[in-house]
Amino acid sequence: MIEFKLTGDYIPMIQLLKAANLVSTGGEAQIVVSEGEVTYNGEVDYRKRLKVKRGDVVEFRGTKIMVI
Repeated sequence: MIEFKLTGDYIPMIQLLKAANLVSTGGEAQIVVSEGEVTYNGEVDYRKRLKVKRGDVVEFRGTKIMVI
């Protein structure tokens, strides 16, 4: 599990995937989100600009990101 320390109030989903080094580009992040490969708090979410906040858990290809 990756613990991602949030500096502001939220981070958009595609930026989180890039910041956690799970994808190499924003375009790749948009594709994996739109294809349903990412879960947000246990459920598939297709929103690219979803505001991920402290306490949320995002999972992508078996890797969980806990936002703290």
